[in-house]
Amino acid sequence: MRPSDEAELAEAVRGANGPLRIVGGGTRGVVRGEGEVLEVAALSGISLYEPGALTLVAGAGTPLAEVEVVLAAARQRLAFEVPDLRGLLGRSGESTLGGVVAANASGPRRVQVGACRDALLGVRFVDGAGVVIRNGGRVMKNVTGYDLVRLMAGAQGTLGVLTEVAFKVLPVPEAAATLCLHGLSTEAAVAVMARALGSPYEVSGAAHVAAGPALAAVTSLRVEGFAESVAYRVGRLQALLAGQGDIVVEADAQAVDRHWRALRDVAALQGGAEDVWRLSVVPGHAPGIVARMPEGARVCLDWGGGLIWAATPPGLDVRALLGPFAGHATRVRRWAAADDGIAAHPPEAPGVAALTAGLRARFDPRGLFNPATFGSGAPV
Repeated sequence: MRPSDEAELAEAVRGANGPLRIVGGGTRGVVRGEGEVLEVAALSGISLYEPGALTLVAGAGTPLAEVEVVLAAARQRLAFEVPDLRGLLGRSGESTLGGVVAANASGPRRVQVGACRDALLGVRFVDGAGVVIRNGGRVMKNVTGYDLVRLMAGAQGTLGVLTEVAFKVLPVPEAAATLCLHGLSTEAAVAVMARALGSPYEVSGAAHVAAGPALAAVTSLRVEGFAESVAYRVGRLQALLAGQGDIVVEADAQAVDRHWRALRDVAALQGGAEDVWRLSVVPGHAPGIVARMPEGARVCLDWGGGLIWAATPPGLDVRALLGPFAGHATRVRRWAAADDGIAAHPPEAPGVAALTAGLRARFDPRGLFNPATFGSGAPV
């Protein structure tokens, strides 16, 4: 099914007799299990863009690339830095705004500006009864009613089918610089990132590529803003981190952009016949978790160590190998074609599972939307 507008989509949901697999651009791998494909790509187009009000409203099927071109013409951007994971996950297609919201897709700048959900102003979606629901608005001050806006961000299409999203956008800064430290251990890198992020110098990115097979250890810190301010903060960070080894500063705008796009898209782990895991952890616990990774694993850290990407031998249950830790691990790419029985998502704690069930019962009582995405044990 490929409805052409919101009314047609609502009618299709009301008439559905079984599970629906909601598909946008198909780039993020959020859809699990079986069901009739429900494509929302036709719900496309920017309906409102007010650069002066820093507001953009568009259909959920609008290609992300189209939005980025429009914003760039006014020197504005989606500040949460949407990652392009097609190379990492071995996927094609064109990322859409609905998919970005469904996955709460957020890049390195999350440590400063927050995630996708923090820039989301409002949503329209069709629930499991085929009813169109609107929540939020077009300004940050709109706090009327329940916060379904943030609830839908990261729900991966399990609570409703997004039809329209509204975002707060931000100006592109005048200047940016990257500080790189080479050869640090994971433990030292996490300590450096924590010190930089805890400083008053407004670091907008803190990532680390760990030494491993064909990988050299590099720790990266980013500073953005007015040129004079960036120069001052870079100098203060150099002084703050003195004694941690040589610090290489890159201030060319294009080079800085290329460097952080590669970190955003996890370019260091692209390619190879491996599974790919995404771990959300307590940043200070990252060194111990990385140390327990299987031999030959390739690892990258983002968000100061709070996000770990790992490329591991195929068919290896990383969750079982690591044992209990504060956080969770999701296998986002399975290399082998055959089902090895390893669940994509970790099992939910009893309290969380009850909350999830309650939300689904309220928004999708017939269990139509992406029913196997969470808690089913369905592999990637």
